[in-house]
Amino acid sequence: MEGINHRTLRVNDINMHIAEKGQGPIILFLHGFPELWYTWRHQIHAFAAFGYHCVAPDLRGYGDTDAPKAVTSYTCFHVVGDLVALIDSLDVESVYLVAHDWGAMIGWYLCMFRPEKVKAYACMSVPYRPRNPKMKPVEMMKLVFGEDYYMCRFQETGVMEDEIKSYETAHVLKKILTDRTPGPSCLPKSDPFGSKASNGSLPLPPWISEDDIKYTAGKFDKTGFTGSLNYYRALDLNWELTAAWSGAQVKLPVIYVVGDEDMVYTTPGVKEYVHGGGFKKDVPLLQQIVVMEGVGHFINQEKPHEATAIIHDFIKKF
Repeated sequence: MEGINHRTLRVNDINMHIAEKGQGPIILFLHGFPELWYTWRHQIHAFAAFGYHCVAPDLRGYGDTDAPKAVTSYTCFHVVGDLVALIDSLDVESVYLVAHDWGAMIGWYLCMFRPEKVKAYACMSVPYRPRNPKMKPVEMMKLVFGEDYYMCRFQETGVMEDEIKSYETAHVLKKILTDRTPGPSCLPKSDPFGSKASNGSLPLPPWISEDDIKYTAGKFDKTGFTGSLNYYRALDLNWELTAAWSGAQVKLPVIYVVGDEDMVYTTPGVKEYVHGGGFKKDVPLLQQIVVMEGVGHFINQEKPHEATAIIHDFIKKF
């Protein structure tokens, strides 16, 4: 983390922690679950060297950023409001956007609600998800994937928090970060994160270290998981709030990058949408789809140099 600066900004009535490095055009990096700004450490150093000003916040509910308790404080409007206020506080009109997992979902909302704030969008793992006007998302996921589907299991406040507490935080993070089981991802009630007897002893792949786990676990031990889980609990509320955007297109330059072993990409229906014309219809300025072989969900950490090169080749065009 050497050379990365940290500060706290007041945005949208919360205190937001950001990590930043470099001078030049701003790249805004958005992390997913269960991560922090730290997931972008490789890209922050690389793009600062390329001549960019890299800004990676802890999103609301995460790390050193405020974590309101109410689920209703985690709607797409709240989180996009945070980002618009953050961009404005940086004294620029627009930014390059790079986002992964939940950050990618928020990125789609930002592009849809305030496209003038984004020059180009490098989306990792989670493609655009058009609103289904006929059924709420949680109901649909239960119907298609079952009650144990991870997003369904996250819905009841306190339940998943208690299950996580019964393990060590480091164990839960290791299980999520290293799992390569093809989607849809399920968390059985009897054993959601594997054997508790293996707490702390799960082997790590070469792309992540015990120190990386220790840093992230320390932040979650401090803040808890409620804020990060509230994003999932606001899914149906987001559906209600975005009725006016049914059928809306995202009309910004976009590149989509995903690993062929990503649990999102291997979830039934996703490949068909991404490659079958639906994605391009919803995002007409989609420039490229890159599927990286032998890579899982956490692509920016698993293959940092390759992912950085792909992103750089894209954004330098705009």
